[in-house]
Amino acid sequence: MNMVGGHLEVQSFLTVTLAILVLFIGKALNNRIRLLREYTIPEPVSGGLLVALLITLLHFGFGLEISFGMRARDLLLVYFFTTVGLNASFGDLRRGGRSLVVLLVLTVVLMLAQNLLGVTLARWSGLPAATGLLVGTVSLIGGHGTTIAWAPQFASEQGVTNALEIGIAAATFGLILASASGGPIARFLIHRHGLAAPGVQPTVERQYQSGTAAREGDPSLEAGVGGEVIGSHEFLGAVLAINICIILGSILQGLIRDLGLFLPLFVPCLIVGILLSNLLPRRRPWFRFRWPSRTPALSLIADISLGAFLAMSLMTIQFWTLVDLAGPILLILIAQFLLSLLINLLLVFPLLGGTYDAAVIAAGFSGFTLGSTPTAMANMTAVTQRFGPSPKAFIVLPLVSAFFIDLLNAVLIPFFLHQL
Repeated sequence: MNMVGGHLEVQSFLTVTLAILVLFIGKALNNRIRLLREYTIPEPVSGGLLVALLITLLHFGFGLEISFGMRARDLLLVYFFTTVGLNASFGDLRRGGRSLVVLLVLTVVLMLAQNLLGVTLARWSGLPAATGLLVGTVSLIGGHGTTIAWAPQFASEQGVTNALEIGIAAATFGLILASASGGPIARFLIHRHGLAAPGVQPTVERQYQSGTAAREGDPSLEAGVGGEVIGSHEFLGAVLAINICIILGSILQGLIRDLGLFLPLFVPCLIVGILLSNLLPRRRPWFRFRWPSRTPALSLIADISLGAFLAMSLMTIQFWTLVDLAGPILLILIAQFLLSLLINLLLVFPLLGGTYDAAVIAAGFSGFTLGSTPTAMANMTAVTQRFGPSPKAFIVLPLVSAFFIDLLNAVLIPFFLHQL
């Protein structure tokens, strides 16, 4: 830790340590506060937002600025999505075929509507039209990374001099809404329609637990053999498989970049994980190493990486940046939330069959259309912890949100900029 004036710099190692502490705080809050359990708020969200609020109080009370080293967070994201790929099977993909197409089409509809709504409301409010695009797919579906990448172009070519500040604030506001709304949406749909996971009585909620329940509810984190003990050999084997996928994913990312298309590292790693898990022979282990898929070791790594990533993302939110949101910007953000909610309830849920799987996907849809794919996964995990497993949801949604979204956004943003 380094203190320079009123600015405190927290190094990456300590940031990870604090994220683990935040997870324990979130678990304690969810165990003690029934409302958080009732509305399936993920533990990293409970703890992360509380810590972010405390940091905000320090900022306003003592003028303290805190910056966190976030290099480890990016690696955690890559680790998590690689485990998702390792646990996917072509059979699951075939079973989710129609739902995958429907969700992709509805996501495209929402992305077009987000940008049109943002541009329209910006013009109506007397703001530059490009500002509305910033508060559309750039910051909401795109998140902080896309905002940082595109902000210079908005500033230089569109004249939005504070593009970075507007985009970061909008992305932060969207992340909070995404984290807080997914669970309540799924809970509402499940109770209203009397839905249940296979083998679970309708609207009967499970006793709230963390690790084990999460793995039962999330097939991307499926434990595989019940009661199996995780030994050091199994754990290292899972780490080895993940690292192999990351190495190959990095190579694939470079090849894709050479074609003129940029994808975040976790996307090619997800693809490599799917391909290797489905194409490698599993009959015989190599040097006593058996390629892992849906094993307790992978489940543990996924659980830790997702929880720590989301805790780091939320505990570092700078609430004071939201105070500077002008009235018209806040109006656009509220309108975007209502748009996502309406499409979710009126189109996503019914067109996916109105089933329990559709309700879980609705929680995830709220997560990635307003925040990020990890938020979507955390929302769905929290729901399945309480109501039961949904294998289909954890196959369909990541493919749309983690793979197709970045490709679509890379096309839509310049298209809309050209139309302004």
